[in-house]
Amino acid sequence: MTDTQNRVATGKPATVGLLLALTLLSVFPIDVVLPSFPALSEHFDSSSSDIALSVSLFAVGIALSQLLVGPLSDVMGRKKLLLIGITVSAIGATGCVLADGYWSFLFFRVVQALGCGCFVLAQALIQDLFSAREQQRLRIFLVTCGGIFISLSPLAGTGLQSWMGWRGSFLVFIGLAIAVWVGAALLLKHTATVGQPRRLDYIAAYSKVCSDFSFMAYWLTSALAFSCHFSFIVISPLILIDQLHLSPEAFSLALLGYGLAYIGGGAVASVLSNRIDSQTQIITGLCLILAAGVLMLLLASRLGLSVTTLLLPMIVCTAGTTIARAAAHTRAMNIFPDQAGTSASAGSVLIFIVGGLASATLSLTPLALQTTLALNLISLSLLGLALNALVRRRHRVLLAG
Repeated sequence: MTDTQNRVATGKPATVGLLLALTLLSVFPIDVVLPSFPALSEHFDSSSSDIALSVSLFAVGIALSQLLVGPLSDVMGRKKLLLIGITVSAIGATGCVLADGYWSFLFFRVVQALGCGCFVLAQALIQDLFSAREQQRLRIFLVTCGGIFISLSPLAGTGLQSWMGWRGSFLVFIGLAIAVWVGAALLLKHTATVGQPRRLDYIAAYSKVCSDFSFMAYWLTSALAFSCHFSFIVISPLILIDQLHLSPEAFSLALLGYGLAYIGGGAVASVLSNRIDSQTQIITGLCLILAAGVLMLLLASRLGLSVTTLLLPMIVCTAGTTIARAAAHTRAMNIFPDQAGTSASAGSVLIFIVGGLASATLSLTPLALQTTLALNLISLSLLGLALNALVRRRHRVLLAG
């Protein structure tokens, strides 16, 4: 255990709480604000497409910020950048609350996004502050909680919209950001990188990690698994509300049930992490996603579209997503432990890109949405299995050589 790990050993529960809060904050800026789209459109006298543009620009801002934050944190240390990022995100959210026009709101949403890029450092902090055995258990926990947070977001957003209006989600974000800033300032007193000072070179940093086949393969595996969950979240309103005619309240409760399935997925992943190696865990998770896709196709063809035929396979998928992502994260982050910030940023941006492409493809396909979702699960899981077969083959060749 490093000197940094010794310093935080007595405060590990609080540190885990801080990482959990960072996970929650990463969900808030997009998912919780979605139910407020009609109110935002009315308040700023703008079309729905204009409000949707704010989400797109927010996503671009986060991606650009993450690319900058990761390598910079490997040189400066995590704490400074985390505190700066949280401050910028809170300023952006405050600007959104006070905005008197659409364009000023759009500007401050981009500012908020640039600050939120620092949340990617949660993965690097896990690598810095916890032992190898603790890292995977913690990643399973955070992946589980992240899935729950995303699934609960529509319900939380609906509640905040009813209680406080469209400003509610931004005000709660500001409050959480202040609390997390204080927690980070108190807990991360010794998180600066150790050893000889390093020169900041973004091209060299990303070239090193992205040129490693295994590193990219494991992060792509995580991205494929995440895309299965993200694709469902994106199209769930189209299926549950538009096609099955659920009320917004019933829709939120349906996603609540789906979110609770992440608890079961996390429990299964925790048990497997103590019994089989991480490579086998990845394969097991991808096979569960594949089984979920096949099950959804069978149920849709025999019983038609219903809440049960949709959510039952997705619960199976949830277990697979949790297992595969946590194991793939650990494998990827352990390849370049001295460049944890760069590694986390590269992986997060890849996850963001693949998730966005998968969900966009899903929404543009002319087939029935449930059938398309099932085929999406099958194709993404098969791609992941093929990718990991290549990784295992390369490892065998290297060992033989």
